[in-house]
Amino acid sequence: MPPLIEIRNVSKSYRREKLEIPVLRNISLEIGAGDFVALMGPSGSGKTTLLNLIAGIDRPSAGSVVVAGTDLTELSEGELAEWRARHVGFIFQFYNLIPVLTAVENVELPLLLSGLDKPERREHAEAALAIVGLGDRMDHYPRQLSGGQEQRVAIARAIVTDPTILVADEPTGDLDKNSAEEVLGLMDRLNREIAKTILMVTHDPHAAERARSIRRLDKGELV
Repeated sequence: MPPLIEIRNVSKSYRREKLEIPVLRNISLEIGAGDFVALMGPSGSGKTTLLNLIAGIDRPSAGSVVVAGTDLTELSEGELAEWRARHVGFIFQFYNLIPVLTAVENVELPLLLSGLDKPERREHAEAALAIVGLGDRMDHYPRQLSGGQEQRVAIARAIVTDPTILVADEPTGDLDKNSAEEVLGLMDRLNREIAKTILMVTHDPHAAERARSIRRLDKGELV
């Protein structure tokens, strides 16, 4: 089978006035379906930039990014937004939950553009919360949850659309040790039991150990 994610000769630079700042240099990488990859490296090494290119948040300056047979560099901005909504689940360091919505209402949000009616959206959201072990907290507001529970709600929101890939940027960076262990265990279970393809940026070697493979970046290059 071809790899799910194919990165070919990708470079990325940003312009600051007349200065061009290279962030990634000639990166090539293949990731198979069902893999769990940790991206590690010092601050400024390009980890989050690479994650954003794979997730279709940003575009490379050169090279191609192909995910599930779609070359993201060939899509318009509108097509890219539609592709992200269908194929990518996002997990961030800060949970980005809406405080005036309950857990189940936060999880429903990505489904608002799906064409599902309200009972179907609620059914999907409740199922996602059950998967992350929060079926008994669906009517709680974020302020009524621990940090680990909030991150699990965020993970439920990320998986509710059954995305092709999950991208996680420092998902345990704002959690205490016990909550981090719960979240890492959940991500491991999503990968092993329902074969979710996960890409995780982390500074934490302990978190990276949960991945099936670790790729390291330094000064914009894979090492």
